[in-house]
Amino acid sequence: MHKIILFIMVLLWSSASLHAQEKETPNAQQARRMFMETYKMIFGDQGSQLTYNVNIIGIYKTQGTIWTKGKKSKFIDEKYIAWNDDVTYYRLERKKSRIVIYDAHSDERDKYATKFKFSPDNYTYSIKDSQEGYYITLKAKKGVKGIKEARCLLDKKTRYPISVRIKMGIFHTTIKISNVKVGGISDDMFKFPREKYSASQYEYIDKR
Repeated sequence: MHKIILFIMVLLWSSASLHAQEKETPNAQQARRMFMETYKMIFGDQGSQLTYNVNIIGIYKTQGTIWTKGKKSKFIDEKYIAWNDDVTYYRLERKKSRIVIYDAHSDERDKYATKFKFSPDNYTYSIKDSQEGYYITLKAKKGVKGIKEARCLLDKKTRYPISVRIKMGIFHTTIKISNVKVGGISDDMFKFPREKYSASQYEYIDKR
């Protein structure tokens, strides 16, 4: 389940573009605009990092850190470390001491990527002001599968994400986000440090 949650969280903040829809209310236009502004901060060429925490009481709990810079990414959690330099994707499976290698642009590296495609035009947008911050709600249009609703809380000053509440069918969870940093992310962050993982200690599986 941890890979589903991680993928959904990144998916919501990594849409390539948002196209204006006809007959949108001023509220919906503002919600879309702010959503896109946050996207540009988190996924821009300057790079960013954030920590996520998920706790579904009695079922599942995990936390980790994600770094992104354009199409490059890295994440670390208790089970996995993954590096994506936009050419090659390496996934370290900690317990198995196994490293699986994929082409960075292959859907095979994550089977969930083909199941949970997110298209921004499949949703309606709204924004609500509150003491906690700005709540941007995305609701799926009729017939849309996958993510049915997402409620993103943004900090009023920085516009950084604070949390994302997800609804998929009967499944609900809130992903808390903290330690957001924008800018100053080196490209070296996304390079797989092969010298730290010798073939004598780790099994390598190349699926390119």
